[in-house]
Amino acid sequence: MPIIIRLDRVLADKKMKLNDLADKVGISNVNLSNLKTGKVKAIRFSTLEAICDILDCQPGDILEFVPADSDSCESD
Repeated sequence: MPIIIRLDRVLADKKMKLNDLADKVGISNVNLSNLKTGKVKAIRFSTLEAICDILDCQPGDILEFVPADSDSCESD
């Protein structure tokens, strides 16, 4: 998957536990854990907004795009 979830890194930087963030965002611990481990295919903007608001970060701090294959863009 070319989108990498960096929520664990941001949580560590902010010294916050996943359970605390789940309570503050208002979503289940299981759903937030699935997001953290990259087991989800989508995230609501309202959820992303709440996470960023609570962690005082930007979406780019949590989500990272990594091209699947950069070699395919090279010309001969």
